[in-house]
Amino acid sequence: MGDDNYGIDANTLATYAQQINKVVEKGVQVGIVIGGGNIFRGLAGTQQGFDRVKGDQMGMLATVINSLALQQALENAGVKAKVYSAIRMEPVCEYYMKEHVIADLEEGFVTILSAGTGNPYFTTDSASALRAVEIGADALLKGTRVDGVYTADPEKDPSATKYSVLSFDEAYEKRLRVMDMTAFTLCQENDLPIEVFNMNARGDLEKLLSGEQVGTVVCNEK
Repeated sequence: MGDDNYGIDANTLATYAQQINKVVEKGVQVGIVIGGGNIFRGLAGTQQGFDRVKGDQMGMLATVINSLALQQALENAGVKAKVYSAIRMEPVCEYYMKEHVIADLEEGFVTILSAGTGNPYFTTDSASALRAVEIGADALLKGTRVDGVYTADPEKDPSATKYSVLSFDEAYEKRLRVMDMTAFTLCQENDLPIEVFNMNARGDLEKLLSGEQVGTVVCNEK
């Protein structure tokens, strides 16, 4: 939503598409999971009187809207992209199947995996970890508003310091909020490293995938 309070900011969307295009041009296969908080947050919906299941379903649909918007932005930038949904909604997008996603990645498509896991009570963190494990990804890149994992919230504590590398066990022991515990445990058990970076810092995605030290790496061994 960029600097807006709601919805989709076209400039922000175009910036993301341009950055993704640069890494695709390098031959990187990219799968993307997007949240829907700029439109509707399921958990917040319960505070407005929505049943949790209904609220989460609305949140899943919000991720589909964002995914379709990103697909269009990528195609405008000359990138082949396809949206998959964990909830059947043809002809809006294809139903998620691991084999189809892998085939599309090998054909050079950016695959956008929407609607979370298709189940309530699971976050898009959990969806991204699940999809990454399913398709055999080399790493899970978590784009946030900050440039890594810190000893405390850097937006609230100016004395917070950033970790360059962190083990799963250390992150858990220090109660560092990297991802929700379901996603975190799934990555740890499947030896899938998490790389946390600032998705709004132009060029950082390309630097990260070129092997530069960007953000924080969370893995089983330092």
